[in-house]
Amino acid sequence: MTHETLDARYQHTSHQTQALWRAQHGVGDVMTQDYYDTGTLAPVTGIQPRPGPAIERLLADINALAGDDPLADAMPANGLHFTFLPVMLPRYRPSEQPEHLALLTRLWREYCAGHPLTLSRLRLVALPSQLLLAGIPDAHSLRQRAAFAQALLETPFRDDLLARHATTPLPAPFWHSTLLRYRAQRLPARFQRYFADHQQQDYGSVSAPVTLVMANYNWTQVQEIAS
Repeated sequence: MTHETLDARYQHTSHQTQALWRAQHGVGDVMTQDYYDTGTLAPVTGIQPRPGPAIERLLADINALAGDDPLADAMPANGLHFTFLPVMLPRYRPSEQPEHLALLTRLWREYCAGHPLTLSRLRLVALPSQLLLAGIPDAHSLRQRAAFAQALLETPFRDDLLARHATTPLPAPFWHSTLLRYRAQRLPARFQRYFADHQQQDYGSVSAPVTLVMANYNWTQVQEIAS
């Protein structure tokens, strides 16, 4: 996938979302459960970069808009992360470790270690009930993530990896951090307006080494496995 293709996909996704918002008012049906099991962890590779001032303001804005709305699950500042490749859905308690951890660590060292993930031209991308901060990866990371995914498909992690990507391609096309999950079909108007006002803003770039961790869905609970 070229940078131009990914740029176009981000833009097309947001345009489709805005068209849906215009056609269907209100938040729609409310979810009766969370997007993910919030109390369990899963092995995952990704980065936890230090946010610059523009991203700090963005996180503060999103959390302020969320306020005490029980349907709004906004990423706290200490949870900022960008996933390289998720391995499975969360299912382990903090005291548990996944099976075949030595194998996973070996593959991580082969395909992920020693090279930082750099994401540039960060911008907001809108999904019907979510706001993402998405960017363009460096060329090496684009190749290595695809190779890492293919290697995992030839191991006992295959079924878990496919289950984690049941609704997206493998590897997923977007390189992003989910800033907001709203537990309804659509975002309320205040978030739609915020996106419309800030969709052209460039939030710069982030870069950090790819780590292998046990983390909950929003990386507010993280246990490092390898770095």
